Amino acid sequence: MNFRSLTIAILALILTTSVMAQTTPAIENIFARKSVRQYTEQKVEQATLELLIKAGMAAPTGMNKQPWEFIIVTDRAILEKFAALLPYAKMAAKAPAAIVVAGNPKVSEYWYLDCSAATQNILLAAESLGLGAVWTAAYPYEKNMNIIKEVLSIPEPYLPLCLIPLGYPKSETKAKDKWKPEKVHQNGW
Repeated sequence: MNFRSLTIAILALILTTSVMAQTTPAIENIFARKSVRQYTEQKVEQATLELLIKAGMAAPTGMNKQPWEFIIVTDRAILEKFAALLPYAKMAAKAPAAIVVAGNPKVSEYWYLDCSAATQNILLAAESLGLGAVWTAAYPYEKNMNIIKEVLSIPEPYLPLCLIPLGYPKSETKAKDKWKPEKVHQNGW
């Protein structure tokens, strides 16, 4: 590491430390969010699942088109089927619940962006409620989307963006520090 890089790293650390002293609970929740793939057997209450979806629906959406639909999955057989058929969703077999976020490309050609914002809100809300969750991809993988569509009888033209297995974390998982000042550019590259 050269002197310039070291100086930038030290300044970033000082700035981060001083800014972090002024954080809000929302900012702290963002930094605490992590992907959780192991859950206890404790059931997630229906009201909690609906609160997560309400948080998802609070996401920004282009021209307020809200092209999303949400499917709550608590049926053990369906969760196990997802674990068996979807390559990124093995944890669904032990999850007490999952949420599928789907979008309508006829309502908005940017449905996947709006549904991604909704998904992030769901993940952040889960973190704030002491739940663990993980985003598992359906879109853009045709095979994964078709599996979810078939299992849940999702009608055309809706497309599933993701499956979010969730539950109470089986063990404590630490969030990763993903801050990389070298990825930040200002007023140009």
